[in-house]
Amino acid sequence: MAQKYGIAIDYRRCIGCGSCSVSCKLENNLPNDVWYCTVNTVGGASKDCPGGSYGANTIAYQPLRCQHCENPACVAVCPTGATAKDEETGIVTQDTETCIGCQSCIEACPYQAVGAGVRTYLEAEPEFLVGFPVGNSEAPTHVKNTVEKCNLCYQRISEGDLPACVEGCPTLAMTFGDLNDPESDISKLVAERECEQLLVDSGTGPCMYYLK
Repeated sequence: MAQKYGIAIDYRRCIGCGSCSVSCKLENNLPNDVWYCTVNTVGGASKDCPGGSYGANTIAYQPLRCQHCENPACVAVCPTGATAKDEETGIVTQDTETCIGCQSCIEACPYQAVGAGVRTYLEAEPEFLVGFPVGNSEAPTHVKNTVEKCNLCYQRISEGDLPACVEGCPTLAMTFGDLNDPESDISKLVAERECEQLLVDSGTGPCMYYLK
């Protein structure tokens, strides 16, 4: 059976520190102003600000990235096949060599409206804080006039390692694994805990679960 990789994010554990975002940025040599993983504030009055009333305040943090959907809308509209779904892992990949920068994937992705960083169009030559890319040399390259996004750290998991965001989380709020394996930690969490997926009515079948 093919694998279906995903991540379960625990609302109870996530503290909104942004370590996932920074770990991802370093691992994937991301240029300035490009983030594959961002963190939303949910249930609050504004970013990092609780909502509700005194004694009954509410706030939670929601790491957001490509949802690596079962039925990705982006793949269906890509005219060159640059956006594709890996049949062995379920990961939605992005190939900068065949991407023509038409941004059809950005228009089609329903999660682009949820928060910044799901997909980024590189309008100019990529620039880096220290003048050159750092991190994993096996990570995808960054090319002007192309679209890029999270590839679930394919370069890491192919070597048996965890995605950078999961490994970098100090509160162990993220669990990575194969959703097609009922004995995996992520499958057990999804089965045992109340959870939600984002924009399920879109029919994309996201593989990111948020545990309540």
